[in-house]
Amino acid sequence: MTNTKQSLRADIVIVGAGSAGCALAARLSEDPACEVLLIEAGGEARSFWIDVPIGIMKIVGNPEYDWGFKTVPEESTANRQMNWPRGKGLGGTSLINGMLYLRGHQKDYDAWAALGNEGWGWDDVLPCFEHSLHTTGSDGRTSEGPLRLYKLPADPLSDAFLRAAASAGISPTPDFNTGNNAGSGYFQMTTFNGVRMSSARAFLTQARGRPNLQIVSHAMATRILFEGDKAAGVELLQQGQVLQAHASTEVILCAGAIQSPQLLQLSGIGPAPLLQKMGIRTVAALPGVGMNLQDHLQVRTMFRCQGVETLNDIAHSRVKGARELFKYLLTRKGVFNDGVFRAGAFFSSTESAQDWPDAQIHFGPLSFDGPGKPPHTFPGVTLSACLLRPASRGRIEIASNDPLAHPLIHPGFLSDPADQSLAVELVRRMREIAAAPPLAGLITQAHEPASNLTSDAEILDWVRQRSSSIYHPVGTCAMGPASDSHAVVDARLRVHGVRHLRVADASVMPRIVSGNTNAPAMMIGERASQLLRRDLHL
Repeated sequence: MTNTKQSLRADIVIVGAGSAGCALAARLSEDPACEVLLIEAGGEARSFWIDVPIGIMKIVGNPEYDWGFKTVPEESTANRQMNWPRGKGLGGTSLINGMLYLRGHQKDYDAWAALGNEGWGWDDVLPCFEHSLHTTGSDGRTSEGPLRLYKLPADPLSDAFLRAAASAGISPTPDFNTGNNAGSGYFQMTTFNGVRMSSARAFLTQARGRPNLQIVSHAMATRILFEGDKAAGVELLQQGQVLQAHASTEVILCAGAIQSPQLLQLSGIGPAPLLQKMGIRTVAALPGVGMNLQDHLQVRTMFRCQGVETLNDIAHSRVKGARELFKYLLTRKGVFNDGVFRAGAFFSSTESAQDWPDAQIHFGPLSFDGPGKPPHTFPGVTLSACLLRPASRGRIEIASNDPLAHPLIHPGFLSDPADQSLAVELVRRMREIAAAPPLAGLITQAHEPASNLTSDAEILDWVRQRSSSIYHPVGTCAMGPASDSHAVVDARLRVHGVRHLRVADASVMPRIVSGNTNAPAMMIGERASQLLRRDLHL
């Protein structure tokens, strides 16, 4: 590294241009008197396969857009090292995600408020969700939010899944985003006119023309700069040069559930024993930094099909692939536009959870061995179940004081017996749906797990060996009152023990939401902008 090349200055410095960071920067810069600096370690997304909804299969694992994190092997998941994709570039993980727009359940947010986080109940956050959307109501009035959604069209395989789910007791629902997500139906996606609507495309397209918003890309934040207990800016590494970005008002971390706690720990905020071990001076001893890691474990059951075309067939046929590509280029329709997982279901595994689903199924007209692997050569479908509110917890901790070294990710999957039992139950439930008409008439046999695995022990052993993350990490800078010794930020997202420093991303969720996490992360960015406007009198 060379000496500091230059200094950047703004009222507010935001680290991370992901789902929350883009929303926050766009909203704060609406006030022309507020100078905002948005820092991103990656660059612009310039790939056909990012824009095309089906392109997720080609983008995940690409080091230009994916940090390429890996987990620490753990006994509870057969000592496997799992890939843990996180997006890199303007848009963050919304560049490489499945684009499903799901808010979760209203009880998720009411539970946050009940933990002492005033202003985060369902009635508080619903306006933030709605503020982001560009919609037309039944009265013809248009909401001019920047984010557009696409309701996936019906297709024969997904229809068969939905009818089979109904036969298995999961009733249809027209909309998963009303606050009660129970039921089965087609998903909504964050796409518009056949193009992925990343948070950067949605929130920054118009905002980046404002003179009071400066975006610095290819700049890696390496530590927070402090003056006593006051956050004064961040140090950056850009193309081998060291820069400093100074904030006259606030520093806000939006780097996500992996890198926000990493940056805090590197800057002297975290568990004191860990900081001492790494030779880092303690600025604020907060034992909760990096703890409380939660994620949705996915259990993918796959089945061979007959008499129907799946994405497997299209992927392995030049003629069919060319047909779909031309259809997409000419009409913005077809499988290139409709993504991978098109329909799904939310349901309760027990009577005690009847009014708050604890399980989710993603249905996709394809099958494959794992992330980054090609589709199978035979026609296949996947029913992938998520444990929505896991009891297991993991942690994030720095491996050294080198800011360029990846942190250690201990996911903690299946470490709690309750999650083990639920995973086994979900395999049985997906088998039940696959055996129900009309889906059963399209399936020839189970591909994985094999149908001869029937005992709880056999199924659990398979789950340990084959389950994976569905890439929804949250909770590592959990929100809570100062009386909670493991809380990292308060209800206004201010980091406990220091001044002028906040975190605003999925890491602040004290409990994971019952659904995909992209929409809630954008909501957190919207909510953070409200809080800052009030606190800073913008």
